[in-house]
Amino acid sequence: MSAAIRALLVDDEVLARLALRQALAAHADVAIVGECGNAVEALQAVKALAPDLLFLDIRMPGMDGFKLLHQLRPQALPMVVFTTAYGQHALRAFDAGALDYVLKPIDQARFDQAMDRMRRHWHGLQAPVANPASVGHLQRISVRVGEHIRVIAVDAIDWIRADGNYVQIHADGTRYLHREALSHLLDVLDPARFLRIHRGVIVNVERIREVHPLFNGNAEIVLRDGTRLDLSRRFRAGARAVLGLP
Repeated sequence: MSAAIRALLVDDEVLARLALRQALAAHADVAIVGECGNAVEALQAVKALAPDLLFLDIRMPGMDGFKLLHQLRPQALPMVVFTTAYGQHALRAFDAGALDYVLKPIDQARFDQAMDRMRRHWHGLQAPVANPASVGHLQRISVRVGEHIRVIAVDAIDWIRADGNYVQIHADGTRYLHREALSHLLDVLDPARFLRIHRGVIVNVERIREVHPLFNGNAEIVLRDGTRLDLSRRFRAGARAVLGLP
C-alpha cells in the first residue's frame, strides 16, 4: 500500500478550512498533516512538516499566498492547489506553478477534478525509472486537451517552447499547449535528458541528430524529425557538456 499524500491547509478562515476537510473526506489517499491560519505559520509548517500538497488561500492578512510561495525554496515546494473566492487571480496562480485553482465555496465535483489532476502529477513524480540518475524528476505531464486530460510520458517529448503564460510541448508529432511556466519545468525535468538551448526552448537530448555551428558562437540543432532549433551562444557551454561538443 502506497503512503498517503500529506496535505497542509492554509486559510485564515476556520470555516474555509472545515470545508476543505469535508471535501477531502472523499479522498482516502490524502492525509491532512496540519492547518495554518496565515502565511507566517504556513512557512514554519512547510519547513517542519514537509507536506506533499498545499491547499493555499490567496488573500490573507499580512503575507498573501503568492508571497508565501516566493518565500519557499523551489526544491522544498510542495504541489499547490489554490483555493480562493476571487476568480481574477487564476492566471497568476498557474504562472506561480499551481496545479489547479478551486473557487470558494467549494463545489465537490470541481474539487474532485482538481484532485484527479494532482494525483496524476503525484504518480508521475513517484513513478519508478530504470535510470537511477532520473529519480525525483518528472516522468509524466498531464495536459488538458478540450474536455480531457492527456498524460504524456516525458520520454515522448521532442522539445518544448515557452509561449507567454503557456508552453508548447511537441511530442509524437503533436503540439500541446500547456499552462505551465518553462522555469518550473526546468526545475522538475531531468537535466541529463532535457537541455535548455535557448532562453525559451528545452529539447530532449535523445531527439538531437545534428549540431551545425553558425557565426558568433551560435549554432543550429537538428532533431531526428527534421525540426531545426537555434542554440544560442548563452547556452552553448551547457550543450557542450551534455552533448560532448568540441
